[in-house]
Order: sequence, then C-alpha cells, then structure tokens
Amino acid sequence: MKTIGFLSFGHWSDEPGSAVRSARDVLTQSIELAVEAEKLGVDGAYFRVHHFARQLASPFPLLAAVGARTSRIEIGTGVIDMRYENPMYMVEDAGAADLISGGRLQLGISRGSPEQVVDGWRHFGFQPAEGEDHADMARRHALVFLDLLEGRGFAKPSPRPMFPNPPGLLRLEPHSEGLRDRIWWGAASDATAVWAAEMGMNLQSSTLKQDETGEPFHIQQARQIRAFRDAWAKAGHARKPRVSVSRSIFALMDDRDRMYFGRGKESDQVGIIDEMRAVFGRGYADTPDRLIEQLREDEGIAEADTLLLTVPNMLGVDYNVHVLSSILHHVAPALGWR
Repeated sequence: MKTIGFLSFGHWSDEPGSAVRSARDVLTQSIELAVEAEKLGVDGAYFRVHHFARQLASPFPLLAAVGARTSRIEIGTGVIDMRYENPMYMVEDAGAADLISGGRLQLGISRGSPEQVVDGWRHFGFQPAEGEDHADMARRHALVFLDLLEGRGFAKPSPRPMFPNPPGLLRLEPHSEGLRDRIWWGAASDATAVWAAEMGMNLQSSTLKQDETGEPFHIQQARQIRAFRDAWAKAGHARKPRVSVSRSIFALMDDRDRMYFGRGKESDQVGIIDEMRAVFGRGYADTPDRLIEQLREDEGIAEADTLLLTVPNMLGVDYNVHVLSSILHHVAPALGWR
C-alpha cells in the first residue's frame, strides 16, 4: 500500500490552450482540484513554490483554503525554498494552516532550486552570514524553523503586556502540536538525505537527483532512500519516517491522453543544474497494462511509502481529475498500491 498524492507546479499563462489564464485561476483551481481529488480517494494535495514566476508562490493562504474546504486529504508542499523564508513568521503561518486543516499539513522544505532572478532571496531581505553560501543559509533557516515548531518558550514577556500572559517565557502562536513530525526535506544528494534523517525530517525525493554513480535514476534514488533510512535508525528517532518520490505518470485511456502524452518511450536525462551534474528521471505514458509492467521495475517507487503524481495543471481541473482517476483505478490496484 502507498499513500498517493498529486503535485502541482501551479503554472498559469494567458495563452491558447491554457485553462489557467491568471493567478486567480491557478489558486481557485488548485483548491477545486484538491476537493475533487479527495472525493476520488487521493491521499494528498501538494503544491510547488516558486518566486518571481507565474506559478504558485506564497503557500500558506492556499494551504489554509484547501484545509477549510476538505476534511481528509493531506495538504503539503514540494517544496518551500528556505532561502526566502523568515522562520518565525513561517511558524505562525504553518501553525495556523495546520490548525485550520485539523493537523493534515505535510510541509516539504529545501535549500531551493534554480531561480527566475539573480539571488532572489536578497530582495526578501536575506543574505548568507559570513562564511555561508546560499545553501548554508537555507539550512540555517530550516533549523531555526524546526526548533521553533517544538513550541518551547524563548521570549521574555513584557512587564506591562497589553493582555495577560501565561507564566514563563513565551512561544510563537498559534502552536500546532505534532507539526514538527510532519516536516519533509527535499534532498538532491545522498548526503543531504542523510542530513535530513539526522535532523528528524521526512524525505522528499523528486525526479531530479545529483548524478553520483552514473546509474539509472531510479536505482540511485532507491540507494538514497536506503541511506536515509539507515541514518534515521542510527540517529535513534522514536517514530517511523516517511519517504516520498514524485513521478509523471499518464495512462493513455483516450484520444486526449494520446494527443497530450503519447509521444513514445521516455528515458532518463543528464544535465547541469546549479553547477551540479544531475540525472532527471523519466516520465511514464502508456496504456495501463504496459504502465504496470514498467512501474514494477522502478526501484525508487518501490522503496517509497508515498508517491506524488505530477499533474499538468494548465489543462484544467476536469482533465486532471481524469488523469488521477486513471492511475488510481486502472494502474494502482495491480501494483498493490491500492
């Protein structure tokens, strides 16, 4: 059995063929897709975060709105770029969204990906400390965020407060109990996966990974997941960790599917991203019976407990419901995911 969610990059563009013409469209359609996905039996609604782009950006208003409109589905990100985040404000936003959803938030965070602008985090008022680079800064922000989520008091109360205070040092409010255990780190390398385990975060591994051995992507990803779980066990954490992978998987059920995705067999690709040699995992698009055969060979999916299906959000809510339904009903059961 696997937890199956969708992952939307939240693109919008006012161009022919797009069902998502504006920022308002992408926000309202993201909410509607989560509502419909919950009805289908999908387990999670996850959203990518990009700044300075015609995509979803500030995640917490969206997550709170999805939480208010749904009752069961997990709500998450994949991922929030911590170079841009004020950890204290983020704790308040995350706590509020988690409470609205009844404790269903699953927050994926990371050091970030290539940007639309040069050093965009500087425009948000952040810069690395002496001796740091931008990745170090992201991890520093993440560790502050994790510590604050514990809910310990740290701020000295005013002797003349506007409202009565509880005794002792004050923490940030609202505090949502248990959210600390539902933070995930998006890791591109084996080393960062091990670090995430040591810090007590779940692991998000996507369709891009540092090419560390030259082997096929899914084999390297499976090795990364095993390294994460070994490090988790050595760290002695009490709870069991979760691991997600994301894939583009499309069952070719009708002429629309064949028009959009019936381009033939795809394969891994290798490229340079942020001066790192990276391997990009293949997408899957075929008839259900052939998809089942192909997906059985994917070692990365086999190692993970959670699968996030990337969706073509610009094709609209109805079509994406069809995409998710096709996988849930015609592929997942034969693979033992359902």
